[in-house]
Amino acid sequence: MARKMLDRAGEDLGNIVDVGHINLRVPDQRLATLYYVTGLGLTRDPFLMTGVDNMWVNVGQSQFHLPTGEAAYAPRTVAGLVVPDRAALVARLQKVAIDLAGTRFSWAATNDAIELTCPWGNRARCHTPDPQRFGQMSLGMAYVEFEVPRGSLAGIGRFYEEMIGARQSMDADGQGPFLRVACGPGQALVFRETGAEPVICQPHHIQIYVADFSGPYENLWERDLISEESNRQQYRFENIVDLESGRTLFTIDHEVRSMTHPMFGRPLINRNTSQTAGTYRSGADAAQIWI
Repeated sequence: MARKMLDRAGEDLGNIVDVGHINLRVPDQRLATLYYVTGLGLTRDPFLMTGVDNMWVNVGQSQFHLPTGEAAYAPRTVAGLVVPDRAALVARLQKVAIDLAGTRFSWAATNDAIELTCPWGNRARCHTPDPQRFGQMSLGMAYVEFEVPRGSLAGIGRFYEEMIGARQSMDADGQGPFLRVACGPGQALVFRETGAEPVICQPHHIQIYVADFSGPYENLWERDLISEESNRQQYRFENIVDLESGRTLFTIDHEVRSMTHPMFGRPLINRNTSQTAGTYRSGADAAQIWI
């Protein structure tokens, strides 16, 4: 049989199989609901964290976790989302802008995306589906982007590849070079260098699922990088280090879960935001999503 010259390696995912959630503290659940649910058109998890001290918000098969507390401010982080309808998003943002006046909320349309700032200054970027960039994803968390110090991309890439077993690659676009760490179908961690002064971020974290759970743990443990022994199916680390010098290149809290974690692959409910009381169609409450 003749061998087909196809990019098989381009379909490899590496050890990180999913970005499960981003955790950000919010001081006001009402404003968080207006922004994440009413404005962005996402869906509050109806089964877990239904009180007034925490809210889990579904975006495809990922989530925002929003516990009540002093606002987590992560100015060097951008949540990259895929949403099905740009015009509908703009209409929702125009409506919530009135109620979010006086906060740090803002939005602006570009050719590529809708750039957003939440009521407490955290950033998001909403794209429409694009098979070339995000695979089949029609609604979801496509990437989490971090601004990192100049000269750190190669070291960060090596850390994820050798310590975590992730696939990493360098790329470039109109904004310049960036590092992409694959995290499952259509998902990635993205790192871009900046000359801006570093900002100490208040506590927030990202959560990832990995296929090889013990291998990265042993690598991190040997370098004294484990920051929390959570339970049998979860641990945490914070510092991404240069593997030769040991110097910290960037700090972001990673909550690492195994694929045996009971929440791995949990089906999440996402609503069809085109449904209204005036235009209701029976059987069309749920969004039809692809991941």
